[in-house]
Amino acid sequence: MPDHLFGQLATGGGSPEALAFLERGERARRLLLLRTLLDRLDVLPTPLTPPARAWAVVKEAAEVAPHTVEQLLLAPSTGSWLGHVLRRSHGTSSGPPMWAEAGHLCALAVVAAVRAGTTADLLVPLMNSALHLPGLGRLQLPGVGPHPTVGRARVDGGEVLVDLPGAPGVTPVRCRPATVPAGTPGAAASAGPHWLPLRTLALPAAAGGGTVLLDDLDPYRDLDEPVPAERLDDDEALAWQRLFDEALELLGAGTGNGLDTMDGPGRLVPAAVRVVVPWGRTATTPPPPPFVRTSATSGDAYGAMVISRPATAVGLAETLVHEFQHSKLAALLHLFELIDDDRTECHYAPWRPDPRHLPGLLHGAYAFTAVTGFWRDRLADDPGSPVAAYHFALRRLQTRLVVRTLLGSGRLTAPGRRLVSGLAATLDGWLRDPVDVAALTRARTAAALHRTEWRLRNLVHEGPSAGPRLRSCAHRWADTRTHAFAEPPAAPRTADEYLAAGDFAGAVSRYATLLAGTPDDPATFAGWIVARAALHPGRGDTRRALARPELLTARPRGEAGAEGSD
Repeated sequence: MPDHLFGQLATGGGSPEALAFLERGERARRLLLLRTLLDRLDVLPTPLTPPARAWAVVKEAAEVAPHTVEQLLLAPSTGSWLGHVLRRSHGTSSGPPMWAEAGHLCALAVVAAVRAGTTADLLVPLMNSALHLPGLGRLQLPGVGPHPTVGRARVDGGEVLVDLPGAPGVTPVRCRPATVPAGTPGAAASAGPHWLPLRTLALPAAAGGGTVLLDDLDPYRDLDEPVPAERLDDDEALAWQRLFDEALELLGAGTGNGLDTMDGPGRLVPAAVRVVVPWGRTATTPPPPPFVRTSATSGDAYGAMVISRPATAVGLAETLVHEFQHSKLAALLHLFELIDDDRTECHYAPWRPDPRHLPGLLHGAYAFTAVTGFWRDRLADDPGSPVAAYHFALRRLQTRLVVRTLLGSGRLTAPGRRLVSGLAATLDGWLRDPVDVAALTRARTAAALHRTEWRLRNLVHEGPSAGPRLRSCAHRWADTRTHAFAEPPAAPRTADEYLAAGDFAGAVSRYATLLAGTPDDPATFAGWIVARAALHPGRGDTRRALARPELLTARPRGEAGAEGSD
């Protein structure tokens, strides 16, 4: 990689040239993995078309339509399938019969022939009575059972005919497979009774046009093992298109800092997103939460992201930025060894409830540098926004803490240290940006709350000479405060609201009352510790309690609780 491109990526951003280099690296890796898998499949017994013949069909299609077939082989779901089947060959993953999963290569060959307009005749795996055609959709065969079955697919002129060999009672099904726009209600139903097409999200003309796959069908759309289809209804698909449009419009507006490019941390070239996998809901009811609750990315599937749809464009836009950043770092990790670590989960990550290993911290630092940049752009778009000011202040503080942990770990390689030092330089520059005092105070309070509660839940103190150790059975907990502190409450009622409003004495009193009834609740105890430290910032006991809350054993005495001891 040219030095200047690595330098761009080390800021947390990256030019189109840098992204193109990462994509070339992913292409080389994908082809190597394909070659490895083909070698292993040669010795696998199969009732389907042999892998060598299926691959020959792919090559024939590539001679006619090289770019189209290459896009198929580089598709995120192809990478997920490759990674999964190779893990199965090592015994580290599970799934349906191996012949059926390996036979996905035959389905890829069918798609290659369809897209190139060539002919093919292949024995293919039918799963759950259907043939899945990657990037296109599912062809359902009535009368076929749910278990893996051998079907026959014939392709000619872009049309597919599928039947069941030796089963004259099963009616052959014919279709011309194609995707349909998510923003066109009823388009999927018009495709016929047996063809279930994938939908696409339209990219705006200003971004160069094109589409992004909205994949609710592919068995390899998740992070590892195959998953069943979870079909969105038309209204939910339309809601995705509308929200996607709004999110991209928001991302395109982020030029308030005097920048007219999309290269910086927190910005996104829309075409870089290849696939969005909707997660957790198939209908518009009940209404979704404002922010994304679940999102994920796999290093095997560059440009794809699993996302639970939020109610707000800002929630989706932030997640698109966040998850693509993970794709970028995964591609970098395929080119460079950035960190040498035994993956011991013992480090604090301000956005997680559980201890993390150093590779996880590196991913978090890279992703949240971009998230910080995203909120910086939102603040530039609307300087009076308390929400943007809060999130920018919070994420720059939390991410810089993790960067410091990484730099002090002694486990970064030379390229890794250069990358993380670049992130540090970006964040240090942003730490000098002025932020509204009230928003900054709420951000610091929220950061302290998360760290304090994390230590109370994950660490246990075993005496003055032993120091803290990680709990062996710590339970996951939901962080509800990060978003709750984004706006100051107009009329505080709860202890958390008094703390968010900056009424520290009122917060201490209310936390103390709660602790009288539930003295062992870590969330309430964390709130009391943070509120006391804010109320008495110069006292040694409150500072010590905030630094090492797991050492504190005494709870507040009485309702006031402001003078509780260590």
